[in-house]
Amino acid sequence: MQKIASFTVDHIRLVPGIYVSRKDTADGAIITTFDIRMTSPNDEPVMNTAEVHTIEHLGATFLRNHEKYRDHVIYFGPMGCRTGFYLLLAGDYSSRDIVPLMREMFSFIADYEGEIPGAAAKDCGNYLDMNLPMAKYMARRYLSDVLTDIRDNQLYYPE
Repeated sequence: MQKIASFTVDHIRLVPGIYVSRKDTADGAIITTFDIRMTSPNDEPVMNTAEVHTIEHLGATFLRNHEKYRDHVIYFGPMGCRTGFYLLLAGDYSSRDIVPLMREMFSFIADYEGEIPGAAAKDCGNYLDMNLPMAKYMARRYLSDVLTDIRDNQLYYPE
């Protein structure tokens, strides 16, 4: 069986950043899949499910309400390894194209106060598994360590 593309990325050399994971075509439209890598794989602890779940709820809510991108959002959700998220957008994008969007989204998460959208039994299958303080911490860390002054090695997968 052939390895899928995401398993061919050198995770030992991968650093936190924003990467184009793949581009697919569906009914003639390009869909760009982004790897929003928040932690260094196999090098630092992964995020706990509570903060991942909180970032997912806040990020998805932000993206699906964004004036420019809401009609392009296909999916935003966590990687199984808990080192980041996938964002699928309808359109042909580069990693650099969405840096401003990611700065907006992670600023929104870092500054968020109040009830987490969808964090109720009728709205979510695991609504108690949330951690807003840690989600805010991880968002601030990603903003300062990656998004504020993002470098080329954080925009293109290592060869």
